[in-house]
Amino acid sequence: MLVSPMLEARPSRTAYMVAMRRAAHQLLDHPKILDDPIALPILGKGAEARLRWERRFTNRAGRRVRASMAARSRYAEDHLAAAVERGARQYVILGAGLDTFAYRNPYEQQGLRVFEVDHPATQAWKRELLDRAAINIPDSLTFVPADFEQQTLSEALRNAGFDQARAAFFSCLGVTMYLARETVLSTLRFIASCGSNSTSAFGATGGGVAFDYLVPRQSLSWTRRLVFDAMARRVRRAGEPFRTFFGADELTEELTQIGFHSIENIGGAEINARYFSGRTDGLRVPGILGRFASAQV
Repeated sequence: MLVSPMLEARPSRTAYMVAMRRAAHQLLDHPKILDDPIALPILGKGAEARLRWERRFTNRAGRRVRASMAARSRYAEDHLAAAVERGARQYVILGAGLDTFAYRNPYEQQGLRVFEVDHPATQAWKRELLDRAAINIPDSLTFVPADFEQQTLSEALRNAGFDQARAAFFSCLGVTMYLARETVLSTLRFIASCGSNSTSAFGATGGGVAFDYLVPRQSLSWTRRLVFDAMARRVRRAGEPFRTFFGADELTEELTQIGFHSIENIGGAEINARYFSGRTDGLRVPGILGRFASAQV
């Protein structure tokens, strides 16, 4: 069961700041590694001025944070594209926040349905922002407002029309670190169960997952622990403290035991080589705390 620690009836503050960082990438970085024409409009009037003039978005630290936010979205969407090629026609975004994929879905004509799963308060807030920005909600999108103190992820998705017997791809960005460890693992077990008997015309399942996670504080050098502690203080003040961490080898072993295959588990050096190679503007991820992982069912 996926359980959110977010305070009752309050939209996620971290979701807003993540969206601001993705929008900052659209404004301040060229070329873009994630082309997202919806990222800025969804934030409404005044967002562009803030992003151009507030130092936390324009200084060196801000540049690295927005690189991380853009890279993890690009990573998830790259793996989604491969899943669609393998036959997936359901895409579940866990902890969707202000994610914009559903409003620029390039696979809509191929029949890809998108399910945005999030806390009811965050989802209601997002729908208000979409309405104010006159951003149309496509027929291929289903909102899944889920209070997981009252229902399981499988129940919430089933009630929304999700077909667990068919291949599905899941993304879970900026979520695992805020959940209890067993919650993360039970969610991964549910994902592994989806479409386990489903095959595409090419004989391969399209199911899988892409997500990011934090490494344990004790695995860091003392200087990197200072960065970690500063991040931890900020999210704790926002009411959404860090709760779960994985070592890289430990996570790969967990994914293998759950039943995933074709596991990828990459850190800063690999992320920078893949998405930021050859740039002259210094845009790159710091690569000291967070990692990206993906796996197939």
